[in-house]
Amino acid sequence: MKKAKEVEGRKCPKCGDSANQVNSGYNESGTQRCVCKSCNYKYTLNPKSRAYSEETQQMAMRIYYSGISGRGVGKIMKMSKANIYNWIKKTGHSVDK
Repeated sequence: MKKAKEVEGRKCPKCGDSANQVNSGYNESGTQRCVCKSCNYKYTLNPKSRAYSEETQQMAMRIYYSGISGRGVGKIMKMSKANIYNWIKKTGHSVDK
């Protein structure tokens, strides 16, 4: 059994306990996972953001409005065409052409 130790800055998001926090491996993106021994809740320390930046979104939409298909933009930007179509729907064609 792993010995629980108190590490500064670790706090369970569910119960708020800062003691009894133990490392429990890494997730798929490589960030540290922890488990709270008080409530047995597993959580990730500092999860990585998977969102694209605003500049990337604007660039993809400019390319799309220049006449290239959503599939073509996806290939150029190395992302899913669904991202481009979702951004277009969300913004409602409000891009500087």
